[in-house]
Amino acid sequence: MEFPQLITSLQKNLGQPLPGQAAHKKMAQFGRQFDFKHQAPPKLAAVMLLLYPKQGKTNIVLIQRTAHPLDPHQNQVSFPGGRKEANEDFQQAAKRETFEEVGVPQDQIQIIGRLSQVYVGASNFMIHPFVGYLTDTPKFIPQETEVKEILEIPITHLLDAARRKTTDFSVRGFQLKNVPYFDLADKIVWGATAMILNEFLEIVD
Repeated sequence: MEFPQLITSLQKNLGQPLPGQAAHKKMAQFGRQFDFKHQAPPKLAAVMLLLYPKQGKTNIVLIQRTAHPLDPHQNQVSFPGGRKEANEDFQQAAKRETFEEVGVPQDQIQIIGRLSQVYVGASNFMIHPFVGYLTDTPKFIPQETEVKEILEIPITHLLDAARRKTTDFSVRGFQLKNVPYFDLADKIVWGATAMILNEFLEIVD
């Protein structure tokens, strides 16, 4: 699908009821809980699934985070995004964090809509994902303290069923078994990022 037609289709589909947990569960770790009783209110964050044209293809941008010792998601692949500040709404937070982490000016991002929120127990964050787009190919500028690598992913790779895999690996001393993930840019894209990606893919015509 051409880029303008994709944006038009997404504008329509994001206005309809979303698949939500039904889509999330297909890329969730086995045994993951979806109903939570929070002992403390979750921290609030927003992320940006950013679409843009490049060399005749539609791409999204992901980032690999640095190995910061205080980051529970160090080295993992995620969307640009981060914690919501008190003086902003979730959409503003997603735009600001995208600018801070990958250098895309906020006024260039056009918001199409939002996806279903996802809770991340490891860091007690409730993530609010937004879908936005750029009309032109951006020049990314990574924030070196937080971003190890910028990953530009053609949407055709996301739609390739062969890139959905499972694996075993260790995270913070815990052994995880048969974890579903997307194999993108030679990276393991799993957890909340994979769950958000799968909901997005289920509304792409």
